[in-house]
Amino acid sequence: MAASRHGDTILPDGRTIARAAFLLDLDGTLIEIAATPDAVIVPPALPRLLRRLRARHADAVAIISGRPVEVVDALLGDAPYAVAGEHGAAIRLAPDRPVARDALPVLAADTLARATAVVAGFPGALVERKAHGVALHYRQAPQAEAALHDAAAAIVAACPGFALLRGSMVWEVRPAGVHKGHAVRALMAAPPFAGRVPLFIGDDVTDEDAIAAAAALGGVGLLVGTAFASPAAVRRWLEDA
Repeated sequence: MAASRHGDTILPDGRTIARAAFLLDLDGTLIEIAATPDAVIVPPALPRLLRRLRARHADAVAIISGRPVEVVDALLGDAPYAVAGEHGAAIRLAPDRPVARDALPVLAADTLARATAVVAGFPGALVERKAHGVALHYRQAPQAEAALHDAAAAIVAACPGFALLRGSMVWEVRPAGVHKGHAVRALMAAPPFAGRVPLFIGDDVTDEDAIAAAAALGGVGLLVGTAFASPAAVRRWLEDA
């Protein structure tokens, strides 16, 4: 079935959305998850696909990612209209707008050193430092899951205002109350998204807040693994959306 008809967007289950705003996770949704965050491969056709989607839907296309905005830019260039990074802690509402960052708590000065010391005991595990948090990855060291959880929980206990989030083979420490649902609401309040119906696509538990926010705004949330078999399937569907 075609993904669009007469300007409407036809979902994989046959439902139709008029005037959709496309809010898209990145890793695991538009691109395949890699062994490490730096090892991802962006399909050459993806930036062009996003620009075509923008042209068909009045620029209402955004990336909502756990990655920093600057990293999303490095991967996709100016293909998306808006980008929300670090689960909504940093949002750029348009290509020519500055990145807006919430006033957020700061991690203790020794956080990175403590996390690095724990990760060093598990070859393959790694620390990802973010502007407003830290992520402990164990995709290449599954035996480190419990130890990295305990390390992340200890960081949260020592740093008021932070919370622990479980992702796909990662434990992430981020400011409490900051999540992708916040990003959905912020984007949908601004042009060109305002007045449209939010359609969020994600793949992980970190996307549940965005799905809930999209539903609360009268929209829809879809997941890779249920609505779509893979990121490649998402990209194929978006070709005609």
